[in-house]
Amino acid sequence: MATVDTYLAVTSRRDERRYADRPVPAEVVERILDAGRLAGSARNRQPWRFLVVETPALREALAEAVYAPENVRTAALVVAIAVAGKGPTAFDAGRAAQNMLLVAWNEGVVSTPNGLADPERAARLLRLAGEERLAIVLSFGFPARARDPQSRSPEEWSARAGRRPLAEVVERL
Repeated sequence: MATVDTYLAVTSRRDERRYADRPVPAEVVERILDAGRLAGSARNRQPWRFLVVETPALREALAEAVYAPENVRTAALVVAIAVAGKGPTAFDAGRAAQNMLLVAWNEGVVSTPNGLADPERAARLLRLAGEERLAIVLSFGFPARARDPQSRSPEEWSARAGRRPLAEVVERL
């Protein structure tokens, strides 16, 4: 049985905010979106909608509603995740987003989540209805600078991650 080095994918993936000026092929976009669809959710409710923002005017307006507008303006693909319902919808949206980010990385596409500076404006722009709320806006594109996850071992990537040591974040009870 072939194995997938998920640890390498997790350790080597970095948020990237500079994108090359080239489109993401439709089949790659489909895989990214399908990865989100396949994420687990509480009681299998699948509380999300994935809004692919393609219209230039809408994309520009949405860019003004996130903290780093250039991430959205220069991306080849922008996906907003809207959620509705009760329960751990933020966690469910996070699972869907992480699936998308990891599958994109597997395809050589870099990405970053974008925080919402004006969530109400973003919700109006995206025409969210009822109890729907915007969880996150993801931007994707091919990297402006080449990236090679195979250039280091997972352990080397982990050591270079700039994260608190494991001993500081794990408590054994």
